[in-house]
Amino acid sequence: MSAWKVWKSGFDRWERSTSEYLDKALQSPAILGPTGTILKTVMRTKSTANKMVARAWNTIGLTSRNEQDRAVHRINQLEGKILDLQEELQELREND
Repeated sequence: MSAWKVWKSGFDRWERSTSEYLDKALQSPAILGPTGTILKTVMRTKSTANKMVARAWNTIGLTSRNEQDRAVHRINQLEGKILDLQEELQELREND
């Protein structure tokens, strides 16, 4: 038997037993409860940090990322309308 087959066989057994253990462990309320609490805390902390950064930008007179995204979106819409109008104008000139 080749070294690869021996290694692969051992790996497959390890993967199967680890998978079964983790499936059971990750369905346990003893794991899910604290993990959910940690995730909730991390998300609240991130939200608070995002708000603080937005306030800091606003304090020094800079726009927030959301405001910049909205402005870029609006610019893209206006560029599309300008291109449409240019095409219509070109068609009108060609038909005259």
